[in-house]
Amino acid sequence: MLSALEVFTIVVVGVMVGVEVCVAFVMNRILDALPGDAGQLGHAHGGRMLGALMPFWYIGSLVLVAVWAVAGRGDGGTGPVVAAAALLLLSVIMSILLLVPINNRNRTWTPENRPADWKEQLNRWQRWHYVRVAVIVGAFALLAAALT
Repeated sequence: MLSALEVFTIVVVGVMVGVEVCVAFVMNRILDALPGDAGQLGHAHGGRMLGALMPFWYIGSLVLVAVWAVAGRGDGGTGPVVAAAALLLLSVIMSILLLVPINNRNRTWTPENRPADWKEQLNRWQRWHYVRVAVIVGAFALLAAALT
């Protein structure tokens, strides 16, 4: 049963990491290259769509890793799992304190109501997002290492 939990957890966390890497290095660049207001409207739509999904995914991933750590505590390889849980907890805290406030503003913006500094706010979100991606990639690598 523990093996099934480990595989399921790695798949859930790995797909989350893939989505966030895609957002950071593909989608944001595509949206930023669109003409006129299309990029800003795309960022707002993405903020609404992913903003509704990602809290469950991040917290669900953290819960799965915590369950793995508790269920496998008799094994010698729980250190990387506990470290991965700590990194995922850090990513949730970063999200709540740094990224969600910007996203909550961004998701309501239109060309008519966006603030004058909207690009700076999106750039700040993207910089924090890069840090968060590095944190969750580290968590994913630790989970993969825990299986070896």
